[in-house]
Amino acid sequence: MSIPQSGGGPITDHAQLAEYLASGCKPEAEWRIGTEHEKFGFRTDTLTPLPYEGDRSILAVLSGLRDRFGWSPVEEGGRLIGLEKDGANVSLEPGGQLELSGAPLENIHQTCDEVNDHLREVKAVAEPLGVGFIGLGAAPIWRHEDMPLMPKGRYKLMDGYMGRVGTMGRVMMRRTTTVQVNLDFASEADMVKKLRVAMALQSVATALFASSPFFEGKVNGHKSWRARVWRDLDEDRTGIPAFVFEDGMGFERWVDYALDVPMYFIYRDGRYIDALGQSFRDFLRGELPALPGEKPTLSDWADHLTTLFPEARIKKYMEMRGADGGPWRRLCALPAFWVGLMYNATSLDAAWDLAKDWDQETRLALRVAASEDGLQAKTNGVRMHDLARELLAISEAGLKARAREGAGGLIPDETHFLNALKESVETGRTYADELLDDYHGPWGGDLTRIFAERAY
Repeated sequence: MSIPQSGGGPITDHAQLAEYLASGCKPEAEWRIGTEHEKFGFRTDTLTPLPYEGDRSILAVLSGLRDRFGWSPVEEGGRLIGLEKDGANVSLEPGGQLELSGAPLENIHQTCDEVNDHLREVKAVAEPLGVGFIGLGAAPIWRHEDMPLMPKGRYKLMDGYMGRVGTMGRVMMRRTTTVQVNLDFASEADMVKKLRVAMALQSVATALFASSPFFEGKVNGHKSWRARVWRDLDEDRTGIPAFVFEDGMGFERWVDYALDVPMYFIYRDGRYIDALGQSFRDFLRGELPALPGEKPTLSDWADHLTTLFPEARIKKYMEMRGADGGPWRRLCALPAFWVGLMYNATSLDAAWDLAKDWDQETRLALRVAASEDGLQAKTNGVRMHDLARELLAISEAGLKARAREGAGGLIPDETHFLNALKESVETGRTYADELLDDYHGPWGGDLTRIFAERAY
């Protein structure tokens, strides 16, 4: 989850809210790719999750990365809660999941090198500690009481609020992970087209990257339990907002949506102030109960935008949020998939042609079906396997058209990063299906074997 935003002055005019989003518009030559992924840490002998402090802990891993690989510390209240270097950040999710938020890079070759370097560094620090990391959409055996809450003020406030809305918020915070990619847009019209494609087709990413068929030691009946969790978290800020597909969609319409979402907090002088359930509209009028008489800054607005959790969202860029965290080779496939669709005009149009005639009922039904059945999903006349095959071909064509070389020109484009997804489409089997086969076959129902055999 996001770190506090900075650098924004006072908001004196409502127009600044949309202007903040519009300031992210960039010419195509300046479009970049930012890849984020989360992973679960565990003690390799006991298979228990990592506490914040101790000899084998999140703090020990962060300290090792800082001391051995030149990362700069990020602290809150005197505690090490993250790292930064060369435009990238390592941060903590609420349950101790370790996240890499990558730097904005020009191509998938670079972003995959970044992921590989990070995982090698983490492995070098973790192994001597008796610590491992695994990429799955949901924690396979741990229960709520097993999971520590990381010492970040934002998470303490969210934890209390999540207990009052929905039923799955605390599960999401502690026991799920994702991989996502952040992409740019050229204009308001380009943002709208990309956001519609992202929202409508996020279910395909959910299906292709499904990796969470287990929860609390059992088969849970879903290929992506993480996606199931997000469906019952907080209806004010999750899902697929219908207005995105309506006439009049633009930056101002997103502002209206964001203003309707209840607040979580305000960040001041290194601490989080409780504003749970309060209104940013009141804040704009200087009538916020948490800070009476004070009006917000653009940093407050930026912070508030990070508390919206739809399937795709915009800030000064766009985030694709529908995929489970997963194994090493699939971490590079996710940005490749979306870059192939979004960063080539022909591919973007072709992707929209697949979804443009769907109604909201179909979009929502696909979201549910992808969570439950992965590539085997069928609903409202749409077969997920066929849709994924078409969309993957469109993405591959987009990557070929980009023709971004790697390895000093030895690799002509970025299409090979889709290989893991092409295997899934060819076989009809996702990573979740592979895990289920192992569980029912060689593991003999012993889910603890997942840690030794599927860790990074």
